[in-house]
Amino acid sequence: MLATAVCITAGSSCKRSFLDVPPQGQLTEEQALIDPGAAEKLVGGVYNTLYFGSFGNNTVGFLWVIMNDVASDDADKGSFPADFGPAAEIDNFTFNANNFIFNNVWLGHYEAIVRANKAIDVLNRSTFDETTRKRLLGEVRFLRGFYYFNLVRAFGGVPKIISIIPPSEANSDAVNTRATRDEIYAVIIEDLQYGVDNLPAKGEAGAVVGRITKGAAQGMLAKVYLYRQDWQKAFDLSKAVIESGKYSLGDYTTMFREVGANNSESIFEVQTGPHRGIDNCDAVSPLFSNGQGPRSKGAWRNNVDGKPYDGDLGFGLNSPSADLANAYEPGDIRRGATIIFINPTVGGGPNPGTVLWDGFRIPTQDSVENPRYSYKAYHSPFKETPSCNGYLDKDFKPKNIRILRYAEVLLIYAEAAARLNNTGEATAKLNLVRARANLGPTTGTLANIWKERRVELAMEQDRFFDLVRTGQAATVLAGKGFQTGKHEVFPIPQAQRDLSAGRLTQNPGY
Repeated sequence: MLATAVCITAGSSCKRSFLDVPPQGQLTEEQALIDPGAAEKLVGGVYNTLYFGSFGNNTVGFLWVIMNDVASDDADKGSFPADFGPAAEIDNFTFNANNFIFNNVWLGHYEAIVRANKAIDVLNRSTFDETTRKRLLGEVRFLRGFYYFNLVRAFGGVPKIISIIPPSEANSDAVNTRATRDEIYAVIIEDLQYGVDNLPAKGEAGAVVGRITKGAAQGMLAKVYLYRQDWQKAFDLSKAVIESGKYSLGDYTTMFREVGANNSESIFEVQTGPHRGIDNCDAVSPLFSNGQGPRSKGAWRNNVDGKPYDGDLGFGLNSPSADLANAYEPGDIRRGATIIFINPTVGGGPNPGTVLWDGFRIPTQDSVENPRYSYKAYHSPFKETPSCNGYLDKDFKPKNIRILRYAEVLLIYAEAAARLNNTGEATAKLNLVRARANLGPTTGTLANIWKERRVELAMEQDRFFDLVRTGQAATVLAGKGFQTGKHEVFPIPQAQRDLSAGRLTQNPGY
């Protein structure tokens, strides 16, 4: 059961401070002062925190998925009722500060930030060529800004740690007290702006597929300004990405498969498996795909292209909700590309049941725990790169995680334009997204843009934050138990409050 696996993770990390980060290697840091090749490896260590931190998959992986999708109206907990109680608490808004998911997400993000701070310190003192140094700094500062963006959206004000903390100061008030939201957003904006100013654009010298580029920094900063309600800056930055000509809308039906990785729409995605060019065992997002895959009530026996497969495709968590399924307009191709719908009966024909794109057959709805699963998280054990230990090692599937796509930049632009009373531009960009989805034109009102964001970005860990940001959470999530003035943010983990001797103050209502 999944609960067994995650409890091991929780037990190993629940009393760890966010400053307890394993050393990166003094030799590498010394070499990185003079050798750009060593500096690249140092920066690679920061990228690694995107998917496989020391305390588990706690940044943008499985627990982040559960924390955000399940809290929204896009997803239910899934699996069988008694499985994974911490996720059920999030689904029903009955969680408290002791839910281990919050602590693991907190630890993972601060591990990443501390590692970024170390790399920034070395790069600031390095002596190799300035262009390379600034590019590497731009990548690391983007990642630090991105992690703080996640933290401030999830928890509100958090400790501001932007330099190496010596052991003598690990118990200081500065480390163990919360900065304000505005102070954290100032860090985020400064870091991302550095990336905008110093990173190469996609396709330029120094730009590498899968690494952070100028367009990623512009797009993410535009999103940050959307949260800050600085509509003009959100408009200008998203416009710069659009007018760069570096990105275009791709094929939605294949975008989230291996063949769609790093396509024309990709602006920032986590690289795993073959896309990292290293051993698959060292380049996966544990449980990201398997945690969300269809879960059988017994065992299947399938044979696809001569390859046998027994058992589950996953643990069945983060199941797309009926409300999400009903949110799509007739003919919207995104519905079938986002949700695996399990047929209720066997039906007729030579190959009855639900057949996935790779040929895998799920016999009936009665054979699985849930009627819907995330297609965006599905990784084929037959027609895509297998996990390092073969088809039955389901936990370690090399699935790229899409963080920022061109379609979202178009919708950021549309929302900013609508806020600036530029309905013409809002309508034009909104309808580009709709046309790709096989839908007719509509008017660029805020309500239409917000609706489009939901179905375009469904199951991509954005919906809960969007509901809070746009003031819709109290109404939309009322049936799940959402309380205004409390649930706009998650609780500060009690384990971290205990380690701070109570100096980390709690969010209201917890």
